[in-house]
Parts: sequence; structure tokens; C-alpha cells
Amino acid sequence: MARLYLIPSPIGNLGDITYRAVKVLETVELVLAEDTRTSGVLLKHYGISKPVTPYHQHNEHKVLQHLVQQLREGRSMALVTDAGTPGVSDPGFLLVRECIREGIDVECLPGATAFVPALVNSGIPMNRFAFEGFLPPKKGRHTLLTQLSTEPRTMVFYESPHRLVKTLEDFMQYFGETRQCCVSRELTKMFEENKRGSLVEVRDHFQTKGVKGEIVIIVEGAPEKANSRINRESRQDEEEEE
Repeated sequence: MARLYLIPSPIGNLGDITYRAVKVLETVELVLAEDTRTSGVLLKHYGISKPVTPYHQHNEHKVLQHLVQQLREGRSMALVTDAGTPGVSDPGFLLVRECIREGIDVECLPGATAFVPALVNSGIPMNRFAFEGFLPPKKGRHTLLTQLSTEPRTMVFYESPHRLVKTLEDFMQYFGETRQCCVSRELTKMFEENKRGSLVEVRDHFQTKGVKGEIVIIVEGAPEKANSRINRESRQDEEEEE
């Protein structure tokens, strides 16, 4: 039966995959992989032999209609990314949207997503949070950080190791040095680390130690008084303009 399955893959430990996910990978006709080498390791670990084809940010527009046509013809597929849930800061959205438009069944399995364990063990309130993913490296960065400086909800970011210290320094500039945060790296792996503290404390830690592995940053939301002050100043500016 034609269906697209979105399969969360382990974010580090190969044991972090559900029985159901393994079963689906065993039964589909084609596996779409962000990196065929990475997914090949996972499939081999579970003794799964299936055709695997690349599907990533550099080719997703090009192969989209071809894949949808195969699904229309009754082929079943599973989409996996290098780590975590497809579509969460990874390819997936375009294919899902097109399948929905074409009336093709889409099923997303529950499973590994890096920001969930990072958020839960951060010690920062998580009853309300905003997932921001990767920040723009240049264009739009200042505008977004200015907007987020008054965001009252806990914020979740992804970052690469070589940009972590710079990003923490940007947060210090826009959010204040004392804002609480937690940087999680190498989640589920042997050298997992969760560094908690103020932005300046965490920045100093990684500036001295160096950084390796995939990164999730959890940042405390803006305090209520900061929002009140900024709103008050904004109203005053508007009154002066009038």
C-alpha cells in the first residue's frame, strides 16, 4: 500500500529506536536517507537490507515529483535523516506537504528528537517553549535575536560545534549575561555533557574546553519585568512620535 513513513532515527545510541520503526524499515520498498552511509550503518546494525536512495536539502526539490509519482503508483517508502525526526531542522517538509496535497497517506512514528531530552534535563521551565532550530548565520540574525530578547517562553536552539561560543556571545549581547541556559552535546553517547549555568558561565566553560559533537542550547525566557520595561519604552517612543 502506498504510504510515506517518517522514521525517527537514533541521535547517537543505535539502541534508541522503536520496535515499530525497525518493523516498518523491514517492510517498506524504499528507504529515503539524508546520508546513505549513515543510514546504512543503522540498517546493517538491525540486519535490514533495502534499497536506499539519497534525499537531502540539496536534491529534495529535484527528486520530489519523481518520488511522489512512485508513491502514487503504490510504492511504500520510509524517510530517515542522519539523526532524529525527519522535518525537525532536517529535510522532510516538502515531501510531506506534497503527499498531503496528492492524497497520499503519511505516517510519522514517535521516536528520537534531540531537543526533547535536552529540554527535559535542562532544569529550565518547559511548560511553554519555543523551538527555533538553527539561527540564521548572517542575514536576519540581528532581527530575530532582537525579537527573541523579549520572548517569555524557554527557547530551544540547535547549533554546530564551531559556532557555539559565538552564538552564546550573541545571546549574552541580546539576552543579558545572567540569563540561564543549558548546553547539551553528544546526547545519548558515551561522552554526553549537559552544562548548565548563566550564559557567561557556559560561554567561559566551552571557550576554555573546546567543543565537539552535536549541540542543543536551551535558554531561559525573558523575565516578566523585562517585557514590561520594553513595552513601556515602546509606548513612550510611539507617544513621542505622535
